[in-house]
Amino acid sequence: MKLLNFAIIKLTLCLIIGIIIGYYFQWALKWSLYSTTILVIALFTSFLIAKNQFLKTIWFGVLAFTTMLSIGILTVNIHNEKNFSNHYTHFVLSENDSLKTITFRIKEVLKPNTYYNKYIVDILKVDDLNVSGKLLVNIEKDSIKHSLKVDDVFISKTNFETINPPLNPNQFNYKFFLEKKYIYHQLYISKPSLLETDVHLHTLYGIADAIRNHVNSKLKTYSFKPDELSFINALLLGQRQDISEDIYTNYVNAGAVHILAVSGLHIGIILLILSFVLKPLETFKHGKLIKTILLILMLWSFAIIAGLSASVTRAVTMFSIITIAVNYKRPTNIFNTLAISIFVLLLIKPMFLFDVGFQLSYMAVLAIVVIDPLLYKLWQPKNKIIDFYWHTLTVTLSAQFGILPISLYYFHKLPGLFFISNLVIIPFLEVILGFGILVITLALFNILPVFMSKTYGYMISMMNDFVSWISNQKQFIFNDIAFSLLYVCVFYLFIISIINLWRETSYKRLRLVLFSILAIQCAIILTKYSSPKNQFIVFNKNRFTLIGNVMFNTIDVNSDFDSLTFSKDKIITNYVIGNHIKNVQTDILKSVYTLNDKTLLVIDSLGIYNIKSFSPDYVLLRQSPQINLNRLIDSIKPKYIIADGSNYKSYIENWEAICQKRKLPFHQTSKKGAFIIDY
Repeated sequence: MKLLNFAIIKLTLCLIIGIIIGYYFQWALKWSLYSTTILVIALFTSFLIAKNQFLKTIWFGVLAFTTMLSIGILTVNIHNEKNFSNHYTHFVLSENDSLKTITFRIKEVLKPNTYYNKYIVDILKVDDLNVSGKLLVNIEKDSIKHSLKVDDVFISKTNFETINPPLNPNQFNYKFFLEKKYIYHQLYISKPSLLETDVHLHTLYGIADAIRNHVNSKLKTYSFKPDELSFINALLLGQRQDISEDIYTNYVNAGAVHILAVSGLHIGIILLILSFVLKPLETFKHGKLIKTILLILMLWSFAIIAGLSASVTRAVTMFSIITIAVNYKRPTNIFNTLAISIFVLLLIKPMFLFDVGFQLSYMAVLAIVVIDPLLYKLWQPKNKIIDFYWHTLTVTLSAQFGILPISLYYFHKLPGLFFISNLVIIPFLEVILGFGILVITLALFNILPVFMSKTYGYMISMMNDFVSWISNQKQFIFNDIAFSLLYVCVFYLFIISIINLWRETSYKRLRLVLFSILAIQCAIILTKYSSPKNQFIVFNKNRFTLIGNVMFNTIDVNSDFDSLTFSKDKIITNYVIGNHIKNVQTDILKSVYTLNDKTLLVIDSLGIYNIKSFSPDYVLLRQSPQINLNRLIDSIKPKYIIADGSNYKSYIENWEAICQKRKLPFHQTSKKGAFIIDY
């Protein structure tokens, strides 16, 4: 059994490495297919030889792991539709700016922003060509009164637009995020150019969306408030699009955002409820088999309704394996179960590996399995109520240890009161989920009593109010924590070494702890050494000018922001966190900046500059100055012209044309991103 457990874990690790290699290094589909086929044949031949000779050699294992690496690479290539000849990019990239007649099917409804409703769609046709692929579609909010439904097919005449990378350092890279979902272009559409077709296609996603809409239509007939209804959608239907920004932020600050995402905790509770309801089936002949099949079907039906997100799919896959093992009384190993679920999911959806929810959920489960028994053994109270809360606390702490490095890397935030919010919420989550399932069931049959709907709404409001109170304890929320990928690696090494020493004290394990501490120190020194020493940045900010000057781990920020804009803007915060800068100071914009042996002249809307004082290396144009650029170039002979986001587009186009004609470098921050000078 141990050999099998170790084998599946090693094979899963090889698959993960193969997926990483396949994603970051471009491999041709045909070559990955050829190499995988050859390796599989060689592995099968090696297995037959070893089996007939009753020999165990290291070469069989090496060949098995190499084959799994190749399968990982092949999996990435097979799932990338861009590798196939009918992908739309093979027909439109050469004519990026031309209008196309595009036929597409709605696949997923996303959270809207201020101006657009957003959707992920499957593209069906470009003009008269049948194609494949996915797009991000933005539809003007004021152009339609209702959101589009999944599986609806539309035609629009528009052009493909590229998804721009971030224009400022250390901003969230939405382009990179969408590429992991195989989305490379977007469409902007208004109502006059949107035509619904009579084509009716039916997919699992469409059926699930229809079920969710039907449930919502029934619930809306009762007295649920918008926030309560959005909470039910998030908790029981896996849809968080309608959760308000304030409520979502409150749950993040309280360390309880996992409550809003259907994950292992929810699936485990639902499985317990369903197992209890179906318990009578065990009295019949083949009852356990029927119960197991029904449980798995119900779990996967719920997963489909919840949108098959990474966390939901992971949880349902794992609990499906556990359900089969428990109902047939087969011995299970949780590490084996985790490895099998990862293996299966990544073969089907290899890009899940890069999903934050996928990473957090597996690390949380792994930490609970490993750390919780150690913490729980520290104290085992005899009182059942105290024991329940103590175990809830140990589980919460264990999960937090498991996800802390990844959470700090992605979100740069540590909610200090996470254990209080979880101690209060988790014990009642089973009641809320069970009650919610009952409420939805009764509502579907139009027999939900009004007092029951009001009671459930009151419970949700109480939970939201409690989370809001926790979130308002600002002194316990640690924001803007700089945490790099290198820190993630060394801190996980430290956590693993501490757990290893805790389980069994030995000199060898103590040595690993000391090595991990040394690794953390080296990571801190390396990060400090690699941080920018002297750097001047002209950031891109629409309608404003924002300049940063870094010297000796301090950034001097100059801008024309008002106080409200400055408090809300995250450009400087992202830069400071990404570069591990400790001090931030603010000042007014200057007309001249001296950068060692280089100078930068700033010309604002007044268009005033002194041509007799010096010849600057750089000229920054801001707030659309009405100047004769040709005369300026002849007068002060700059080496570089920079235009930030505060200028009118027509002005920038004119300046760019002049610079191109005179062969003078021109940098437009709204197109090329922030302008950075290392000095």
